[in-house]
This record gives sequence, structure tokens and C-alpha cells, in this order.
Amino acid sequence: MKQHLAEIRKIADNAEPATFADTIEAMERSGETLNRVQRIFFGLVQADTNDARQKIQEAVAPKLAEHQDEISLDPKLFARIKAIYDQRDTLNLEPEQKRLVEPDYEEFVRAGAQLSDADKATLRKLNVEETTLATQFHTKLFAASAAGAVVVDDKAKLDGLSDGDIASAAQDAAARKLDGKYLLALQNTTQQPVLASLKDRALPPR
Repeated sequence: MKQHLAEIRKIADNAEPATFADTIEAMERSGETLNRVQRIFFGLVQADTNDARQKIQEAVAPKLAEHQDEISLDPKLFARIKAIYDQRDTLNLEPEQKRLVEPDYEEFVRAGAQLSDADKATLRKLNVEETTLATQFHTKLFAASAAGAVVVDDKAKLDGLSDGDIASAAQDAAARKLDGKYLLALQNTTQQPVLASLKDRALPPR
């Protein structure tokens, strides 16, 4: 995040008139390392979460919200973006370039770039609060899904499931140190795909 902010500050503090290359294009290139780390970490959390990763997510998510506000609410950076946006029809931009300028400008406006300093301060607090609550909800949802799983002792009760589904249930059980058993995890709160295949109707996930 520090590296990304340093890159953004360099763009915002540029004393030369704003151009597509030194503002819009430079913004597109900035934060490459942070973006890569976020994609990997949050992809891992979605695909294979656990208590340790959730704690990291709860700690990091509000910081990322603050980080994004540092960029979106930066008046000097927005002034450069707006200068290009206001001149977009006279700068001889390529169609692809114009398609970058317009959504960038609109995104900053929607993020609060035109608000007063007082309103920006309020927005910063609300964004952190919203992110914190959303992350806590995700953690509680994961815990509820884990608690709703059904442990099966007898493989015969899984008749109807594919070999892949049975192997996955065995792996999920092993991950919880339930060796030799099978775990049917709760997929969502309203419907369970395994019910379409299980022949033992007395064995639905809770």
C-alpha cells in the first residue's frame, strides 16, 4: 500500500499540465504489486478459507478501504483527472483512451472526490465501517456454513453422488481431522445441490 501511494503521489504532485500518459496511463500502471497480492489473497480466501486467513482479512480489509479513500479523495489527483476529462474531446485521444478517461472520472466522482472536506471525513469513516461490517458478516457466514455441515460415517449413505463428490466429501472431512468420514458442507442457505443426487432422503444437510 505504501508503494502504491508513493506512485499515486508522484502522479498527483506532478507540476506539469496533466496529460493522458502522465496521469491516466500512469494510474493504470500503478499499484501492480498490491493488485497482484490482493487477487491472490482474496482468491485464496474465497476458494479455501480458514480461521487464520479470515483474521487476516478482517485486519486488512479496513486498511484497504482507507487506502482506496486516500486515492479517490485526493484533490490534486482528481484535479488532474478532471482536467483531462474536461478536454477529452480536444486532446486527440484514441477511442480506447477516451474510454479510460470517462470511467476514471466518473468513478472518482461517485467515490466522493467532489465532496467538501467535512463530508469526505464522514465518508472515510463510513467506508471503513461498511468494510469492517461486511468482512465480519463474511466470517460469520462461513462459520454458519461450517456448522451446518453433515458428517457421514457410512459411504453407502452417499449412494447417488459421483465419485468426485464423494472424494471431495472425504477431503473436507479429513481437513477437519475426521478421517474415514465424509463431510457434506452447506453450499448456501436456501438449496443444497447434493439433494438432487442423494438417494438417501433421510440424509439431507441441515
